[in-house]
Amino acid sequence: MRRETIGWLVVVIAIAILCTYMILPNPGLFGRPIEVRPGLDIQGGVRVLMRADQADVTPEQMAEVRRVIDRRVNAIGVAEPIVQTAGSNRIIVELPGIQNPDAAIDLIRQTALLEFVDFSAIGGCTAPMPPAGSYILTNRQLALRQAAPESAPTPEATAEVAATAEPTAEATAETAPTAQPTAEATPAPPEPTPEASPPGSKANPFLNPCTNLPFNTVMTGAGLRDAQARLGGQGGTQYVVGFELNTGSPEAQAFAAHTGANIGQPLAIVLDGEVLSAPIIQARLDDGGEITGNFTREEAITLAVQLRSGALPVSLSIESREQVGATLGAESVAQAVRAGVLGILTIFIFLIVYYRIGGLAAALALILFGMINFALYKYIPVTLTLSAITGFLISIGSAIDGNILIFERVKEELRNGRKLNKAVELGFSRAWATIRDSNISTILIALILYFFGGQFGASAVRGFAITLIIGLIINLFTAVVVTRVFLDVLLAIGGERLARTKLFGQ
Repeated sequence: MRRETIGWLVVVIAIAILCTYMILPNPGLFGRPIEVRPGLDIQGGVRVLMRADQADVTPEQMAEVRRVIDRRVNAIGVAEPIVQTAGSNRIIVELPGIQNPDAAIDLIRQTALLEFVDFSAIGGCTAPMPPAGSYILTNRQLALRQAAPESAPTPEATAEVAATAEPTAEATAETAPTAQPTAEATPAPPEPTPEASPPGSKANPFLNPCTNLPFNTVMTGAGLRDAQARLGGQGGTQYVVGFELNTGSPEAQAFAAHTGANIGQPLAIVLDGEVLSAPIIQARLDDGGEITGNFTREEAITLAVQLRSGALPVSLSIESREQVGATLGAESVAQAVRAGVLGILTIFIFLIVYYRIGGLAAALALILFGMINFALYKYIPVTLTLSAITGFLISIGSAIDGNILIFERVKEELRNGRKLNKAVELGFSRAWATIRDSNISTILIALILYFFGGQFGASAVRGFAITLIIGLIINLFTAVVVTRVFLDVLLAIGGERLARTKLFGQ
């Protein structure tokens, strides 16, 4: 047996062991869970039709709405969603396997206006500072949401909010090595009726008590470069949302200048009009900071998604919503699996009967091919829909085709009088160019399907393209390397008598 074959045999065995671990139920790998993710047509989900609230929405605004929603639902772990425009002012969203549809829909609809608001002027008139959990009105809210001049006071204006964190929260403005200032937040009051809206509510937000004008926004989320949920806080045991500033942004530069000039003064962190907290500025913040509080993991992730994904250019309201049942059903899925297993067994029988020893090597390689694909589907993860499964089945056909090309070239060399080992070497080397070119051309077509599918919201097409691309890439490894390894092992056991006894199918 060749030394090169021994090395590849060790690699193949290691891959087989790893794939077996990933396929079987397990707690995860490299810090992330490994699980099968069925699609909407297999496990059901929720379908929502939303309409833009403003009448004169432009196609460019709706395209931006679709893009932001698509990023949000993917960031919260919804793979292969369908997000597409319908008409001139509607958006259709299909979310497979959502555990908490209400929370997901709230996250999709939120405009997520993050503001860092100047509270330093409040001390000048000894007025009480709006507590955490209350609502305030800012000049940026007026400018962005009502298209009003930033200086025009509108006490009746409302700051629409759907906060993702619990009403109790604390925020930290930090730069190492200074101490982290915190401000405990109080529970937000229940939403009152418009006839009896107390100050600080959604319907009656606080104005600046010293000027009776909206508060001044120092920076919005446009000044952020990134936001991530992570473990932090005291002892590194609490979930926090760390943010980084886009230092080239004028807003971020204004934020750095403000924090440098107002050390010792409060700076409110406001999400959609709700005061999360108002920590004391300890130092100039040039690069970023951290929002801390009693966040659960899900709350921290949701807040980070809002900050990272950007704001919706228009607000949305739900026009219709429906739960979607699995179109296949458990029994149909079980029947499809049985049919697939039966089909693969039939292929194995054909390969072994027609190509004998070569067919046995190809069958073993195809088993590993399927294991690698399924392990990657769980790890990436890939949402398994009907279209995605179809892409996988086509890639199996391509893998079989590659083995047939190799074995036919080997048989041709044997008929020309070559010894078996030489015929195998020539068969693999001469079939490689054909296998490579055919797979690469199909991969290029699948890439086109993937990118255009994403552009038009046809995520079913993207699922098909993803599994097809994965299968074709793996096929380049299994059809040429793995099949050759298994065949070399069998040849080392049987030797040249395999050719004399017609056990290679010639």
